[in-house]
Amino acid sequence: MRRDLHRRDVGERPPLSEDAAFEAWRNRRRAGDDSATLLNLYELVAGPRGLEPHELPLEERKRLSTRALYEMAPGFEIVPGSDRGVEPIELVPYDPAWPARFDSWKARLLEVLPSAARRIDHVGSTAVPGLAAKPVIDIQVSVEDLFDEAAYVPAIESVGIQLRSRDDEHRFFRPFEGRPREVHVHVCSAGSDWERRHLVFVAYLRADAEARDAYLKAKQSAAARWADDRIAYTEAKDVVIREILERAPAWARDTAS
Repeated sequence: MRRDLHRRDVGERPPLSEDAAFEAWRNRRRAGDDSATLLNLYELVAGPRGLEPHELPLEERKRLSTRALYEMAPGFEIVPGSDRGVEPIELVPYDPAWPARFDSWKARLLEVLPSAARRIDHVGSTAVPGLAAKPVIDIQVSVEDLFDEAAYVPAIESVGIQLRSRDDEHRFFRPFEGRPREVHVHVCSAGSDWERRHLVFVAYLRADAEARDAYLKAKQSAAARWADDRIAYTEAKDVVIREILERAPAWARDTAS
């Protein structure tokens, strides 16, 4: 019933072209409107057609999300030739073997990054015992100079993990096309806010059952609607992530974590 009302409510609104919707959304973001999220951009395009945001055709969402990332992440760019196609998201129960998989990948990275890496950490949901997750090990590599890509990109790619994108805060790597998507590598500057944010987030989830439960529910809800759209899946968890990150620093100070 709610959806039928939504369709009637928007029936009188003329559909916006993709370009017009993006321009209106971008202007709002640049004016400081925090509600101008990626999911809101989808809604601007979908609503006048009587569609829910997740009902937009996948190719259209891919175009919109790519354009949005260039606006949302300063310095963002996709590395040409690094596409893997659509790989649906699946959450699986926590696997006690995940820490050992991280240790194995860490050893491989240390072998090819003997001096570039200041530290290598297990981050993301697979680093939180008991938390369901995508079966992909997220690894954070902290380096002295993020912009000196020659010091670490060829080395990381030598173990089969391709540079996919870069922005002002980090570099994202995933396996080359044709290899199993079993690991992601995130390179950031040692001592940066990016580094600290991800380390504290994982530490807090490990320590706080209420935060773990809230995050699990957000992940399950996001996966149910956005299994074919990894950017939207991440965006759909953003409110809960922000709430957790607001509490985590005080906890870290109190516990000296």
